[in-house]
Amino acid sequence: MQNKIYVSPSGENPECFKSVSDALYSIPEDNQNQVTIYIAPGIYHEKITIDRSFVTLEGTGRSNEDVVLTYDDYANIVMEDRMKMGTFRSYSVFIDAHDVTLKNLTIENASGDSVTHGQAIALYADGDRLIVDSCRLLGHQDTLFTGPLPPKEIQKNGFIGPKQYAPRINGRHYYKNCYICGDVDFIFGGATAYFENCTIESLRRFEDETEEPADGTAKGNEIKPETQPRIQGYVTAASTPEGQAYGYVFSKCRLISKDCLTGTVYLGRPWREYAKTVFVECSFGKHINPELFHDWNKENARNTVLYAIGECAYASESASSFPQKADFVRELVGDQAAAFTKERVLGEGDGWCP
Repeated sequence: MQNKIYVSPSGENPECFKSVSDALYSIPEDNQNQVTIYIAPGIYHEKITIDRSFVTLEGTGRSNEDVVLTYDDYANIVMEDRMKMGTFRSYSVFIDAHDVTLKNLTIENASGDSVTHGQAIALYADGDRLIVDSCRLLGHQDTLFTGPLPPKEIQKNGFIGPKQYAPRINGRHYYKNCYICGDVDFIFGGATAYFENCTIESLRRFEDETEEPADGTAKGNEIKPETQPRIQGYVTAASTPEGQAYGYVFSKCRLISKDCLTGTVYLGRPWREYAKTVFVECSFGKHINPELFHDWNKENARNTVLYAIGECAYASESASSFPQKADFVRELVGDQAAAFTKERVLGEGDGWCP
């Protein structure tokens, strides 16, 4: 078994595969050896499943923009059985293995805006000891899903997809020097995931900037209530299982937006009631709502989530406190942030520290 495999879209070299999927299929299903697939610059329009362990996909371009793995499925597609595709079949790349690394490439769901298309996953990552290094993950709603799925659906058929009936096994993921963009819940799931030195960009979901208040527009000579800025999105939607030590930790990350108005994006909301999301030494653009997190109208979640920030800066200005944060959001002080180092978050059990 070769430990180096090459992919090129031109097909000029007979030793190269023309597709990433064909290169993966050439690796034995029970592979136990480290194999690196080197991918030449180009756009690869294919729906990719990585179900071999100990595999690295590495782009060979000068930047992570040179190799693009792209597909365009989305939740609102009506299938032959007249059911919609749903979220978890919409992925462009699906990792269903352990010890997989992605490096120096782009993964994109190119379906389009979330208002029209609904959820559309770029990367569905479900496995342990996964590394995503210097990659771009591009999408709108639900760009990155960090499996496993929650134990139970809230809505019938909500989990239709490749892992619907699989055991729920927590995995550890490491995202380093990545760019991730989206609008609604675009980093979501139940894994233990550590994001280091990443740029997280919130995209504008709605063109109109304001929305009417809940009581509607006043009539006659009454004064029209002030309109409110339209909420453009939520960065995270963790579904951390009850009792799991860690969920999402963001360290030294930049949260930016070119188009979202001030205060129109939340750091996260709880997909499940024990969600855990912590930001340490991160910088927040003005698009981040001063309350920081939203409870998704789940009253009980206020008592069960772990939402916290430590040594973060708001709108490029140093801040020692966030007085407007929601009352269920913790601010880490002193040495409390030390509990969220990469070594502690990812090394539980076997000391793994990529």
